[in-house]
Amino acid sequence: MKKIIIALTLLSLLAVNRGFADDKKIVFIAGNPSHGPGEHEHRAGLLLFQKCLAGFPGVQIEVCSNGWPADPKMLQGAAAVVIYSDGGDGHPALQDGHLAELGTLMKQGVGLACIHYAVEPTPAKGQSEFLDWLGGCFEINRSVNPVWTADFKSLPEHPITRGVKPFKIKDEWYFNMRFPDGMKGVTPILVTVPTPDTMSRPDGPHEGNPAVRAAVKRGEPQTVAWAFERPDGGRGFGFTGGHYHRNWGNENTRKLVLNAILWIAKVEVPKDGVASEVTAADLKANLDAK
Repeated sequence: MKKIIIALTLLSLLAVNRGFADDKKIVFIAGNPSHGPGEHEHRAGLLLFQKCLAGFPGVQIEVCSNGWPADPKMLQGAAAVVIYSDGGDGHPALQDGHLAELGTLMKQGVGLACIHYAVEPTPAKGQSEFLDWLGGCFEINRSVNPVWTADFKSLPEHPITRGVKPFKIKDEWYFNMRFPDGMKGVTPILVTVPTPDTMSRPDGPHEGNPAVRAAVKRGEPQTVAWAFERPDGGRGFGFTGGHYHRNWGNENTRKLVLNAILWIAKVEVPKDGVASEVTAADLKANLDAK
């Protein structure tokens, strides 16, 4: 009897270990602290997402704070990488040889999501790669980054939008993004018409330009979040909001991003989307000291 109990215990442990081994590993990369309190809370935001996905079957989340993982092993076996950080020259994927590391993962079909400023590479480094891997990006002297209230009156049918209802929220929503020719492989997820006050600032690399002013005047709809299916089977997701940490308390905003994280990792999104609850205390947890 004792031998039988030991054998059953070993089988149970093997089953548990196999379950962990079969989990999809998703690596979250949080950029360094920046901006004011409650803004660009990269680490707090990703830790909140990790909490929301805790216990979700078939998923294992690992969080790297303050930039690119120092240990390359952290990225080994990843099904997806989510980057929430500053962009431009401060983008963690553009430092040292990290763009090449990311490229190796992309060739393996690993999913990629970039949140807020992380959708901005530089024209000299990363832009062509981001178009290939993410399906879109912020381009200086073309795209703009005003703070405004976007009204998403309808949503497309897509796994990322499961359980998400039309919503309206104030954020730093980038638009006039750079996409591949013909939007090949891109599915717009959040689309709306920018309000006239988005053009209240003088022209500048991020603030405005004649072309975008004309587009706003014409009332052209703008894509501020998108899904991308790469020719190699990998998936991408770009989300331009996320400037204000408090917005993760909005159920629809949060659900959409959580759904997208699963989707890029090729994990089945529940028919009603990812269920999660976030309290006021949760939103105050892990904030950067600023």
